[in-house]
Amino acid sequence: METQKAIRTRRTHKAFGTRPVDRKVLDELFELARWAPNHHLTNPWRFRVIGPVAREALMELAEADARGAAAKLARAPTLVAVTAALRHEDAREDREDLLATAVAAYLVLLGAHARGLAGYWRTVPLLADPRARAILDTPGDEEPVALLYLGDPVQEQRVPERAPLGDVVAYLP
Repeated sequence: METQKAIRTRRTHKAFGTRPVDRKVLDELFELARWAPNHHLTNPWRFRVIGPVAREALMELAEADARGAAAKLARAPTLVAVTAALRHEDAREDREDLLATAVAAYLVLLGAHARGLAGYWRTVPLLADPRARAILDTPGDEEPVALLYLGDPVQEQRVPERAPLGDVVAYLP
């Protein structure tokens, strides 16, 4: 898929088929993510593909915290927790690594879309909960960034209007 088309047609999906994304495809997506821009080449991104045991434990935790929350974790056949390893004494470098990890996560979504898969990015406060961190084996020096939902699309997504350039761009003298 041509780059501009991929960027303009990628949409958030909240309905998925039941077939999990093949491990080979996931590895291809994570390989793409490794090419995210990253100051000092610290490679801060971490991807954890959540299996059925971990998902069930997360769903129980989510449901205990908020009724109905578990259902959102069951939407897609493949879930990927994305975290940023932040190991610097310099807050500026940690911020750069956090943002680089967000770009890497987006590259996974863009690559999935180019392969005909559906994707959904969620920032899930649950991932920062010490109990969820234990379920996902997330070290204390990693910051949760996103939960990526991946799978086959089951419906077309509408293309919403975007803000005009004049609202988001300024050319300074």
